[in-house]
Amino acid sequence: MSKVIEDRMLDARGLMCPMPVVKASRELMLMQPGQVLKVIASDRAARTDFPAWVEDVGHELIHSGQESDGTLVFYVRKRQEAE
Repeated sequence: MSKVIEDRMLDARGLMCPMPVVKASRELMLMQPGQVLKVIASDRAARTDFPAWVEDVGHELIHSGQESDGTLVFYVRKRQEAE
């Protein structure tokens, strides 16, 4: 995968479910359609929470992974606004 460039970054380490998703949702409200939010999380539940959430609300999970230290990383592209 080529390097993803984020427009904003949210550090949600130390937050437990559902707070990483709640904070990501709030952050995306401040962003323009098509922009990318990078979320760093430590809660293992985020592995299932983020894919389910983006599917429910229509954003795009363009990449997810785990760093060598166990930190989870998600790149979410904000959906285009409804016409």
